[in-house]
Amino acid sequence: MLLRGISDAFDLSKEDLRTVDRYDTSHLFRMEDWHQGGRYYKGLRNQSRWTNLLGKQMLLARRLCETGCGFVTVLDGTWDFHGDENNPPTTVGMQALGPQADHAIATFLEDVAQRGLSEKILLIVTSEMGRTPKKDHNGGTGHWARLTPLLVAGGGLCMGQVIGETDRMGGEPTTEQHLPHHLIATVMQTLFDPFETRLVDGLPTEVAQVITEAEPIPGLLG
Repeated sequence: MLLRGISDAFDLSKEDLRTVDRYDTSHLFRMEDWHQGGRYYKGLRNQSRWTNLLGKQMLLARRLCETGCGFVTVLDGTWDFHGDENNPPTTVGMQALGPQADHAIATFLEDVAQRGLSEKILLIVTSEMGRTPKKDHNGGTGHWARLTPLLVAGGGLCMGQVIGETDRMGGEPTTEQHLPHHLIATVMQTLFDPFETRLVDGLPTEVAQVITEAEPIPGLLG
């Protein structure tokens, strides 16, 4: 990171100020209001993990990709809208974090497109789990392993489509399930050419099989 200059990607003073302002999400809500001692805190401890910095995190991710990083993870936490003693109800949480996610993701995609990088950068927006299709008595939701949201954009994949359907409650898939190994195959086959991979000596067998044989999410790779 130091010798190859990757650390420079973290220095936003080297970015055009207009671009920094474009990404900025700090104006969408005051995170201090939701942290301990803030006017909306109400003892909900996980709210102290909320930040309004997602926009600048996405800008850092774009700068890291331009520097040559092959894989960048951005964490926006926490979306635990359980409505319990640690977390707010779903409507409260979404009103705070939803607009920030919309702004940051849209700005990232527009910026990447304007820089001619849409074919080279694959954006994945997802979670480790979904939410129960019905709210509980206090307006929150629980963990739900049957479904989780997934958005992919760029990377030379086939865009502009919805793949798969759920029941009207958003709780169960009504078409073929797409599981974690389908997503992993999609990512790996986007990063690496399956035909070239077969010529690489010493590649771990499990990795080679994912790139050359595993089944990606149908319809994305064309």
